[in-house]
Amino acid sequence: MFVDRVQIELHAGKGGDGCTSFRREKYVAKGGPDGGDGGDGGSIILEARTGVNSLSAFAN
Repeated sequence: MFVDRVQIELHAGKGGDGCTSFRREKYVAKGGPDGGDGGDGGSIILEARTGVNSLSAFAN
């Protein structure tokens, strides 16, 4: 069976929540927040190969 068209649904990671922390300095009682925003999430890399002649492995 030759399959030349498939629909693939991919989801990357959501990334991190960041860091909750507060700046601490010797003479500043409440230095304010200095945590990070978190990451952007994962990447999806789709690689095509010339030697593959069927998409039957992805068919339902």
